[in-house]
Amino acid sequence: MSETNPIVEKCAQIENEYNAINDQLMSPEVLSDPKTMTRLAKKQASLKQIVDEYQLYKKYASQKEDGLTMLNEDDAELKEMAKMEIEEADSKLPEILDRLQVLLIPKDPEDDCDAIIEIRGGAGGDEGNIFAGDLYRMYTMYAEKMGWKIQPLEQSESEAGGFALISALIKGNDVYHHLKYESGTHRVQRVPKTESQGRIHTSTATVWVYPNVEDLDSEEFDIPESDLTIETHRASGAGGQHINKTDSAVRIVHVPTGITVNCQDGRSQIENRETALRLIKARVYEQMKAEKEAKEGAARRSKIGTGDRSEKIRTYNYPQNRVTDHRIGLTINQLDRIMDGKLDAIIDGLLQEEQRQKLEGQQ
Repeated sequence: MSETNPIVEKCAQIENEYNAINDQLMSPEVLSDPKTMTRLAKKQASLKQIVDEYQLYKKYASQKEDGLTMLNEDDAELKEMAKMEIEEADSKLPEILDRLQVLLIPKDPEDDCDAIIEIRGGAGGDEGNIFAGDLYRMYTMYAEKMGWKIQPLEQSESEAGGFALISALIKGNDVYHHLKYESGTHRVQRVPKTESQGRIHTSTATVWVYPNVEDLDSEEFDIPESDLTIETHRASGAGGQHINKTDSAVRIVHVPTGITVNCQDGRSQIENRETALRLIKARVYEQMKAEKEAKEGAARRSKIGTGDRSEKIRTYNYPQNRVTDHRIGLTINQLDRIMDGKLDAIIDGLLQEEQRQKLEGQQ
């Protein structure tokens, strides 16, 4: 086994890290700390594929070494067997190294995070809000297919249907990794449900995906309590008498940026406060990250789009049952399946483009 191959050396380090995490997960201190245990389990899960491939590499590398030793034997049958073992190893090892090279592409440190998704109705009035509801249903069905859990955070329903705003926390493995390129403006072309003339209209909804900041293994981001103004008030709108008779709604303002969150859908002030803090942290983190990257001249996430809320990233054409992702030039004539949460072809296409660009950068 070559000890000078940088891919092999890196894999050995990762295997040691994986085993160290396994030891930590068995310790009483971690077992009594659910938050730390969840973070470590996610970290270990993110390393598992590399470790599995590396163990396969070691198997064939050892097989080749044994074969080379057996070539020195006098037994003709053993020599023939050795040649077969070496040939098999020589065919497998380059393939494994290629896969490891891809797996070792530096990951976005946020990829292992849960995600907060925020969808707002855009241009088109009622139809934009209805489309926001359709997108929320699409992501909900995709999340269910992936085995993720969805926790609604805040919502403002539209009288005509759908939402002016809906946000949710999505929990599971690699949630942010899969959803991070969904941010931007989604455009729909169809006969509106509110239109009786049968004319095709174009409407939009905006999607924004934040990493759940609480999952980050970093002390660099922190919001001092002095930067926050927290107020309670009586909620408005539907939701039951308990909402309107108590100060259960919570509004938080991040004073330096002016970012404001108002939560009233929880059953208690404590629940609304927890939701509001989670949202304000995510939004402030995202803005600070964008400002830092702009200052440093860094590309936003990658060259797959700008990551700008105003960028039209995708068009959903109902009359032609077609969806097009404009960033990677991908068109699929199965819009009905896409809207039922079968997003794999689009998500995989975006992640493959990210992978291609990172490999080019390495080379």
